[in-house]
Amino acid sequence: MRYIRYAFLAALGIVLISVSLANRGAVTLKLIPDDIAVLLGWNFSVSLPLFVVALGGIAVGLVLGFIWEWMREHKHRREAGQKHREVRKLEREVTRLKQAKSEEKDEVLALLDEAS
Repeated sequence: MRYIRYAFLAALGIVLISVSLANRGAVTLKLIPDDIAVLLGWNFSVSLPLFVVALGGIAVGLVLGFIWEWMREHKHRREAGQKHREVRKLEREVTRLKQAKSEEKDEVLALLDEAS
């Protein structure tokens, strides 16, 4: 299974490198449209290779998707944490009750209760 993963990563790397080499042409990336830039007196544009823009867009989309999913699952993680604390509390209570119950019994019966 490890070799399949390495083969997949190698193939993905080759594809990304070939796409990057095929799309080295420079494109101008503008933050705001020209008409609004003239009104504001601020023109932000940068010239980048096309593959940087494409791969950067994919990376930004992945990061935004991970953040969105993390925020969406927050209530489930909180509920799981509450349940985990409740289970630990109940386990401690059961242990305490077993010890209190075994103090009243004969030592042999207490050992049998602990074994079960």
